[in-house]
Amino acid sequence: MEKKSLLILGTASHVGKSSVVTAICRILSRSYRVAPFKAQNMSLNSWITKDGKEIGIAQAIQAKAAGTEPTADMNPVLLKPKGDCVSQVILLGEPYADKSAGQYYDSIEEMHAVLKGALERLWKEHDVIVMEGAGGAAEINLYERDIVNVGTARLTQAPIILVGDIERGGVFASLYGTVALLPEDVKKNVKGFIINKFRGDPEILKPGLKQLEEITGIPVLGVLPHFKLRIPSEDSVSLGDKEGSKTEREIEIAVIRLPRISNFTDFEPLEGLVKVRYVDIDEELGNPDAIMIPGTKNTVNDLLDLRASGMDKKIQAFKGKIPIFGICGGYQMLGRTIFDSGVENGVEAEFEGLGLLDIGTRFGAYKKRTVQVTKKINGHGPILKPIDGEEIKGYEIHMGVTDSNRTVFGDDGAIDEKGLVIGTYLHGLFDNRNIRNALVQYLCDKKGLEYTPEEIVNENDAYEELANMFEQNIDMEKLYEIAEL
Repeated sequence: MEKKSLLILGTASHVGKSSVVTAICRILSRSYRVAPFKAQNMSLNSWITKDGKEIGIAQAIQAKAAGTEPTADMNPVLLKPKGDCVSQVILLGEPYADKSAGQYYDSIEEMHAVLKGALERLWKEHDVIVMEGAGGAAEINLYERDIVNVGTARLTQAPIILVGDIERGGVFASLYGTVALLPEDVKKNVKGFIINKFRGDPEILKPGLKQLEEITGIPVLGVLPHFKLRIPSEDSVSLGDKEGSKTEREIEIAVIRLPRISNFTDFEPLEGLVKVRYVDIDEELGNPDAIMIPGTKNTVNDLLDLRASGMDKKIQAFKGKIPIFGICGGYQMLGRTIFDSGVENGVEAEFEGLGLLDIGTRFGAYKKRTVQVTKKINGHGPILKPIDGEEIKGYEIHMGVTDSNRTVFGDDGAIDEKGLVIGTYLHGLFDNRNIRNALVQYLCDKKGLEYTPEEIVNENDAYEELANMFEQNIDMEKLYEIAEL
């Protein structure tokens, strides 16, 4: 079949573009070979492909929903903010350079060539590409430099569906205003609207939907209800949603919300089992049952901020009393020292860690380890002993090398003498059911609570659930017509 594509744009960030693309990928995959695509992603939540390439986690999720293997072509440009208006540029899954916004936009023609190549390779292997924009589509100051919204629209001439979030308020104005501000050559390809995150009776919206269609000439394909997603979040904007959750559970895990937090999705699998509370470094830590220190885009700077806020002392006070986990950058912070040759902070220096693990980390070359791994559990301590020798899977995305005399997962990580402080480079640790159950079982036993180990949940169920909700609320016949399928 000829090249087919569909472009999902949004009126703003966090309106639900990623979940809409995920749903469409799942639905179309029942009849077609489908691939997701996002020209440029800015996120600290990333994923490692089978061949060791780094892409945004949303595109990995969308690929899984589509039943295809995630590849670097699905997210050819990934920007990982480092602070001070500088981002690490990941190009086709490989670290390319650290660039300021101005430097990056100066190289935008080079990025266009990368996108074209990625799309051509995807079209060779797939029937349909479902593409996602970024942020708001009508960023009029960026039109000439944009590759992900207007740039992708111009490159592919794909039919466009525009998504608006009614929960934010002003959804009709944002949909109308976005269309009005789009360049004429892009505006003509806007073929449908989707209103997302509605709470209430859709009948109330009907007069507004009718008027919007009349003044724009563009049909509203449907209204999606506010829906609890069971797929990982795309980026840290979603953390605001979590803070609104007041799940009453007797077990509480505190996740330290580092200023440069990355891959906080590592802890989402625990949210259905215990209360997970994200704690800013200047907040009170309280009296949690376990503490998690997540990954970070800059270990040294977040360690310094942790110390300046006094949160380091609060964490250290719990040593030997409750489990303390560190993942990736959080693992590095748990050690005695971190030596930076200038890779992290621009200056050669040694920094004192939290001292909770007998390890040291060294940042030498500007080199990142990106790999999927399978490891065997070294069952030292009360949490891991019941699952000694079992396998876990995960993925590594880190700079720096850490020495450890007491590894915890194969040749990875470290654990203290009591088995309560555990550090690892493995992202996706709690995606492993045996690790989740071992931790929650330990925490429940400690408080005298009953715990029934969770049943195995097929991740495909979450994609089907999302797809079914989408089909029930969207005019699918019209969507297929728009996509020319």
